[in-house]
Amino acid sequence: MASLQATTLLFSSSCSSFSTKTNCQRSITTRASLNIPNNALSSLSLPKFQQRGSNVEELDFRRATNNYTQTHPGDTSPLSSYEETSSDPVVMAKLYAIMDSVADRIEMHKNICEQRNNWNSLLLTSINTITLAATTMVGIAATSSADGTALLSLKMTSTLLFMAAAGMLVMMNKIQPSQLAEEQRNATRLCKQLHSQIQTTIAIGNPTTRDVREAMEKVLAIDKAFPLPLLGKMLEKFPSAVEPAVWWPQQRRKQPKGLGNGMYKNGWSERLEKEMKEIVGVLGKHDKADYIRLGKKALKINKVLAVSGPLLTGLAAVGSVLVGNSSSPTVGAVGSVLGIVAGGMASVANTLEHGGQVGMVFELYRSNAGVFKEMEEYITSNLEEKDVERRENGEILEMKVALQLGRSLSGLRDRADKGQFDEEFGSKLF
Repeated sequence: MASLQATTLLFSSSCSSFSTKTNCQRSITTRASLNIPNNALSSLSLPKFQQRGSNVEELDFRRATNNYTQTHPGDTSPLSSYEETSSDPVVMAKLYAIMDSVADRIEMHKNICEQRNNWNSLLLTSINTITLAATTMVGIAATSSADGTALLSLKMTSTLLFMAAAGMLVMMNKIQPSQLAEEQRNATRLCKQLHSQIQTTIAIGNPTTRDVREAMEKVLAIDKAFPLPLLGKMLEKFPSAVEPAVWWPQQRRKQPKGLGNGMYKNGWSERLEKEMKEIVGVLGKHDKADYIRLGKKALKINKVLAVSGPLLTGLAAVGSVLVGNSSSPTVGAVGSVLGIVAGGMASVANTLEHGGQVGMVFELYRSNAGVFKEMEEYITSNLEEKDVERRENGEILEMKVALQLGRSLSGLRDRADKGQFDEEFGSKLF
């Protein structure tokens, strides 16, 4: 009798919350299909929801509770399973905070890139204008028949202009504005990439504290690789040894992703391991080594031009002092030739170095070598993990590597199977 009253009461409360007969019938059908035993019904306790004008939250919770009761008839605490499907709000808040910080860094690096690119063009134009103006004055002084005050004025003005140009050129060669701009371009691209990765992590769902820690480490690694300030933390523009740029934290062991637990064990097979080892070998022997070699050449050219520009400008300043030497016409003639030729050559050297953006080319080669080094470490960290369940899914890893190298999956596999990677570079993109 008590069981019948409880059933009648449950039926009445369900029908009262619906305005039409059809909805009431649907409620009857749902209740009938559950077939909950009496002892389970007595032990099931549902939280009380506050009415907010609609029963949407209550219906969503009851639907989740009913599904859990059907799949887990022996478990009397469905609320714990329902809570496990939702993300930790603290973790989500941390990821969103990191995303906001990364977005702010993107804007900062972008603005500073434009600023330093303007430095390069403005300083180049100003120094060349000053140098050519001083050279013109030396030529006028050498061909002029004026004596005394007029000749002295031309000589002093040209000498001061040459000295000012040499000082500005030394400073410009020290900071390498074109290289600084390229560093900020790389930082902007990497921050955008990290921003997209965090968005993907949130979209997939259920982020963990490990995701937060990795995102923080990546942000700090980018900050260290591409610093914003010039004084104290600026990267060495003329290093003694050329090394690939490093903007990623130390590779950690992969945690289980729960993907592809099929016949190949998390997407891995003997063929895929052989393919990845082949790719690591060719990236180290050809791609990374080639860009390091090109980086060394660009660095040598930049060093020669960085020394030649101020040196030629200084010689032009000395020549301008000797112009019009009345005691020795030969010395005056040598001074005029030295001032004109050295001044013109200084402008050429300055244009080649900063107009050709040799520093930017060096940074480009260095960052490209860093791309291949990152790929090497990324693949090696997975291969060194003996437990395949702790690796990243093999199929996903293969697809990422193929996209980064600009190859199709079939082309990548054919090259690895036939051992043809030794004949060419691994990357088809750059």
